[in-house]
Amino acid sequence: MKPVFPYQTFIGIVELEVVAVTVDGIELPYSKISKLDQAVALHQIGRDEWEIASLRLRATLPDQEIAAGPWTDLVCLAVLAEKATNARHTARLKRADDGRWQGAIDLVRSRHLNRAELSLTVVGTVSGVAGRAVGTTERDWYVDLNRDVPVRQQEIPIVQTDFREGDPDWLRSFKESLWVVETTGDTPVVYLNTTAVEGLLDVVDGTGGTAAEKVVREMTASQIAQDAWTAMFHTAISDLDTDEDDTPVMPAGWREQVLRMMLPDVLPERQLTDALFNINERRTKGYGWPELQTRIQYAAGKRSQVTKKLTNAMRSLDRAEEGRKP
Repeated sequence: MKPVFPYQTFIGIVELEVVAVTVDGIELPYSKISKLDQAVALHQIGRDEWEIASLRLRATLPDQEIAAGPWTDLVCLAVLAEKATNARHTARLKRADDGRWQGAIDLVRSRHLNRAELSLTVVGTVSGVAGRAVGTTERDWYVDLNRDVPVRQQEIPIVQTDFREGDPDWLRSFKESLWVVETTGDTPVVYLNTTAVEGLLDVVDGTGGTAAEKVVREMTASQIAQDAWTAMFHTAISDLDTDEDDTPVMPAGWREQVLRMMLPDVLPERQLTDALFNINERRTKGYGWPELQTRIQYAAGKRSQVTKKLTNAMRSLDRAEEGRKP
């Protein structure tokens, strides 16, 4: 969602593309860059001790608006930031002969931990005030230090530990649970309890086994996934910031991904920005929130593919039963 500013801003789209990446001066294979997912993967690139990744950038701005609008002294800034380390670096792009804006920005590995976000902001002088933001990319790029494939969606880490005696120790109050989902950090984590149900995790971790074991595996995996999607959605909604007009602003990182994927199923009759505004009002003002839980449950079940997985598992069980008939 675009924040509302008390001055004119771009209506047109600001686009940013990572054209190429070099790591310590060596060209990164383009298979590590996904234009579709807007992601760059910097793990397993053939160099373990690299220091600097330089991203060559190309941006397209709404030229007609630039020519006709009230802004002057426009500056096109690429911004590379990571919340986990509080790292933030900017680079200025220059306008080329073809009208597009080009430049490069460096990612210094020692300043980052997991995943950096790359955006573009256009600032200029409007109504005599310098440094006003007049345009920005709606969809950031991700530069991931821990993935070898450039994909936008992150896998959720799954940690197996003994809730009674293992780490972290806050899990001991959940010692009777088989799993819990933790969503307070930069990346959600699913903790599986190794001592809750004897032998269950051996079945969950397995790849073969009997038809009954496959059913248990699919049911368990589906339930964990549904709980994870539900917990992530509620966390993403509860952390919404608002602008000066109390309009909710789309969060960054995994929270943005979760909301963009689930809101169309939670409030299917609304556009994304309207859905974000509506659900924030329901939560903060206390109306219509209980009625929404069924839609949230449906959206989480759809993302975790509960029906499909259980259908396949039941078919395997039926085939096994048929095979035992004389």
